[in-house]
Amino acid sequence: MPPYQVLESNLILTAAYNDYRRELGAHAFFKVRDQLTSQDLVQDTFIKTWHYLVRGGRIDTMKAFLFHVLNHLIIDEYRKRKVSSLEVLLEEGFEPWVDNSERLFNVLDGQAAFLLIELLPPNYKKVTHMRYVQGLSLQEMSLITGQSKNSIAVQLHRGLEKLKLLYTRTQFTTSTPQ
Repeated sequence: MPPYQVLESNLILTAAYNDYRRELGAHAFFKVRDQLTSQDLVQDTFIKTWHYLVRGGRIDTMKAFLFHVLNHLIIDEYRKRKVSSLEVLLEEGFEPWVDNSERLFNVLDGQAAFLLIELLPPNYKKVTHMRYVQGLSLQEMSLITGQSKNSIAVQLHRGLEKLKLLYTRTQFTTSTPQ
């Protein structure tokens, strides 16, 4: 490669470094949450870009190209870091354990609330079932029932208040010792 092309590549890259290094650094830090790693990734981005330019590569939009290279380096860093950290943890005797008890209680509470919908008065039962079991929006419910969205929202609110009252009564009666 002729020396003037190397010089031209250096000038282009120096200008890009001065213009974009802070943005690239902030982006990298946001993704990896480590200052030293983000600085290394930005430096690697400029090194890879310089190699590309020296080999005769053509870049139409420097900023987009730099972010593209940086994002690929960040992905490589994620892959590298996850595998090695899990291996280290397993070697040190860490055994993964997940506590699903909170989720289980939420599921059971949701099933209890679902069953209590049947005890609501008919007008509240209908809209509550449509909203929380069928997942319909207020607009869809309005089209089906012929009522305004406002009146459906009021019925839903009142129905939820009654459902909360039923739920707390049920919880109180089932949790007291016999």
